[in-house]
This record gives sequence, structure tokens and C-alpha cells, in this order.
Amino acid sequence: MFSGISALSLDVKGRMTLPTRYRDALHRASEGQVALLESNDGCLLLMPFTQWSRRVERLTQGDALAAAGQDPDQDLDWDDDTGQERRRFWLGLSDTPELDSAGRILVNPVLREGAGIGREAMLLGVGSHFELWDPERLARHKEQVRVRKFRGGRD
Repeated sequence: MFSGISALSLDVKGRMTLPTRYRDALHRASEGQVALLESNDGCLLLMPFTQWSRRVERLTQGDALAAAGQDPDQDLDWDDDTGQERRRFWLGLSDTPELDSAGRILVNPVLREGAGIGREAMLLGVGSHFELWDPERLARHKEQVRVRKFRGGRD
């Protein structure tokens, strides 16, 4: 399980160095291969490749499940999106870089742009995966969540 927050800098090539405390766990989970994808919250998700590939397998099995009369999206947690939108994020807006020997990951420039990430980023461990945020976007997101909760709004 991943938890905590780290302020990171990306180098001129767009690589970020993962904190040491996470490297071993990522190597054990998927031999240093990871997946990055855009989230619908405005950040990037970073997870072990094996976790990403299991989700992708479920997403791509949707046609076979539908043909068998089952709901292909019944066990997915993005309840507002269609299967096509899920596939767009999990397949189209993703990359599968490797963790290099120095503990760095190349963050695809298209994904960086989509999440508004420049030279500075915030890495949040949120259980089974990480979120990678532009610091200003994360501050705005936290404020929006606080306002919504203070007003008694729903998540």
C-alpha cells in the first residue's frame, strides 16, 4: 500500500525520480515496469504495470461479456462514464514506462500536458497506486473538496 506525499522535480527530459521508499515495492509488484494514465480528476495515475494490465484486460473483455449477456462494466468503479470513455483513459491516455536504474520514470509529455504538470509535481500515495499532480492544480482541487464538504455537498 502506498501512502504519503512527496514534492518532486522533473528533469529537463521529463523524468521524475521516485522516492526510495516506493522503488522496492514497485520493483516487487511489476519488475520496475509502471503505467501512467490521465485521470478524470486532472492528475496522472501511476501504478504497477501488473495492476494496470489487469484493469485493461477487464476493459477489453467487455465485448465478450456483453455478447454473453453480462454487464461488462458491472465491476468498474467509474460509475458516470461509458465503457468507451474508460477505454480512452486506460488505453489511449496511458503510457507504460520503466523505472530506470536511478529510480526515474519518464513522464510522457502528452500526459504531462494533459495534467498541467511542468517542472514541479506532487506525488500522493493513495493506496494501490499514486496520483501525480501539478502543485497548483492539487491546491485548487483540495480547496474545491473542502468547499463542497463544508457546504454539505456530496462527493
